[in-house]
Amino acid sequence: MYKVLTIAGSDSGGGAGIQADLKTISALGGYGTTAITAITAQNTCGVTGVYTLPAEFVARQIDAVMEDIGTDAAKTGMLANAEIVKVVAEKAKEYCIHKLVVDPVVVATSGDRLLTEDAIGSYKEALFPLAHVVTPNLAEAELFASISISTVEDMKSAARVIHRMGPKYVLVKGGHIDQNKAVDVLYDGREFQLFSAARVNTENTHGTGCTLSAAVASGLARGLRTVEAVKLAKHYVTRALTHALKIGKGRGPVHHFYCLKTLEEGGKQSEA
Repeated sequence: MYKVLTIAGSDSGGGAGIQADLKTISALGGYGTTAITAITAQNTCGVTGVYTLPAEFVARQIDAVMEDIGTDAAKTGMLANAEIVKVVAEKAKEYCIHKLVVDPVVVATSGDRLLTEDAIGSYKEALFPLAHVVTPNLAEAELFASISISTVEDMKSAARVIHRMGPKYVLVKGGHIDQNKAVDVLYDGREFQLFSAARVNTENTHGTGCTLSAAVASGLARGLRTVEAVKLAKHYVTRALTHALKIGKGRGPVHHFYCLKTLEEGGKQSEA
């Protein structure tokens, strides 16, 4: 069984962060381990509180996992501040984690900010150069590339800028660029590949970004090439969105175990 370490924040609502990562890794056949960076009080309506853990304790969690269990790939989510970003970079180098997926989480789906201003530079200088794939959404790509994005060509331009910061691949997630399709752009420094799927008509999108990056890390851990790992992740997220859950009063989460729903429906038909 392949292993994936996720270094991210905890979502008390269960739809994003560490919880979404572990569900994704499990659904795709892997074993997930964690280093928690922050504890959030949040639900489908928003974030009401954040408690950030000390950077040295994040480091101790990574040490505990790597010295015993190890990992085949790792991904980052909410890193909260510059100190944690730097510690994660140091540990990635110490343990030679080459299959590192960096999801530069800046804000939650609800719009609540999850990253301090001083961490932006630390991402660019310390973590991006170590990343195998960086997976910004449109708002994050605009922030890190310092350009406005309204078209696929703009997404490509942002990918070029971020790639110059050091990662091997940049995957810019298309969000709401197209009303009919969800288009993501992958750039390897030479060529672009577009991944397109029909847009799923749902407001229940909580945890989509975490889920995609965890799925990419899972694919890499399985030994898939980067393009194939992104294809796997795109398909998985699209299906999870198709079966998204209406839980809570706000934006519900994607259904990480949609395949179990299919099995359950099949069992009920058999009983009938």
